[in-house]
Amino acid sequence: MKINMRKTMRGLWVTLILGTVAGGMMSCESEFINGDCNCGRVLSDRIDDYSVVIRNNCTDNSRRFFLSEGDWMNAHPGSDYCITNIGEW
Repeated sequence: MKINMRKTMRGLWVTLILGTVAGGMMSCESEFINGDCNCGRVLSDRIDDYSVVIRNNCTDNSRRFFLSEGDWMNAHPGSDYCITNIGEW
């Protein structure tokens, strides 16, 4: 029996790529399902009142939150941040 190495390697690569894509999609889905809908991406911040605008991960709504100075120092634009003392927005 003759084995065609080129076909075998191509099949392995295709399997690897499809497995990686499927695994990535499943991890995103489980993260969203188990995710906290009180978290989102910080879009902007203001130093004069220690506020940030955050876009919610679940609803895609944006809202301004007023933080303490210490919390504001940890909420950098472009990073994820969770607001725990309110309901989903």
